[in-house]
Amino acid sequence: MSAELAEPLRRTRRFALTVPATSANLGPGYDSMGLALELRDTIEVTAAPRSRSEAARVSVAITGEGAADLPQDASHLVIAVVEKILAQRGCRLPDLHVRAQNVIPHSRGLGSSAAAIATAVELASQLLAETPEGELSEDERLQIGSRLEGHPDNYVPALRGGAAVSWERSPAEGGTRIFGTARLELHPDLTCVAAVPDFVQSTQAARGLLPAEVPHAEAARNSSRSALLVHALTRDPDLLLEATEDSLHQEYRRSAFPASMSLVDALRAEGRATVISGAGPTVLVLTRKNEARHVAERIAAWDAEQAGSHRFSPQILPITDTGVTVEPTPQ
Repeated sequence: MSAELAEPLRRTRRFALTVPATSANLGPGYDSMGLALELRDTIEVTAAPRSRSEAARVSVAITGEGAADLPQDASHLVIAVVEKILAQRGCRLPDLHVRAQNVIPHSRGLGSSAAAIATAVELASQLLAETPEGELSEDERLQIGSRLEGHPDNYVPALRGGAAVSWERSPAEGGTRIFGTARLELHPDLTCVAAVPDFVQSTQAARGLLPAEVPHAEAARNSSRSALLVHALTRDPDLLLEATEDSLHQEYRRSAFPASMSLVDALRAEGRATVISGAGPTVLVLTRKNEARHVAERIAAWDAEQAGSHRFSPQILPITDTGVTVEPTPQ
């Protein structure tokens, strides 16, 4: 018979978390590179000890993105992940009342899933603060969330902010996946403009379009561009157009979001470092700060010229150095 799970809390706690949107891949950095964008979901939490004889009382109130579709009980992804992490530490889920204001677009390549995982990991860590082992360590936060998300490209910037190159190390004994990450010190003149479409894209479906193998020449080309991308992001933004050339995923996925790829083609033809954000269909432009407004206006003009049924909304989104934040709220 398994040991009874312990109550992690000694008192009611109230706090608020914020978590940023993210963009992954950035062209050639497939499943390995990402950055955080200043567009934040806000999650207000009230957590209270519960009686051993009663099940946890859980409620989730959502406004904004996903309000009509996401669960409002313990089956919500954030709550389910929190419960899993607590159980691994020998603790049960306390009573939880969550109010989420979601502004990160869902299923559009801006890291809404990674944001939810980062929120859950930090929320669980806060609930563990008064236990003997205390909060999750920085490495525990990295490993747990990366394993849950499947790859760390979006998750690391959602958790820590900024831009990062992340990778999977050789599995430990027993096959446990171990991840590493290195923060990039971005050039101070960089910002992003996102063209957010009015349609969604399944990440799973987009991955299903990728081939199991690519020619060696394509892999070599992509390797050179991903190395150049690090240099362009940190030292020389003038090289971003060449540095964001991709050979691994965007062309293979063109049929999934032809309108997005048409916008990518148009902007790249004008010399703009333009990529598909994550698995799409959002389009992301990496640009200098003094050119961001012009880029946004160009996207709006392109959108107005199109006769198609899909529309794109340009948003200037600064890169943020801040990942998940936690602030106490009045008791």
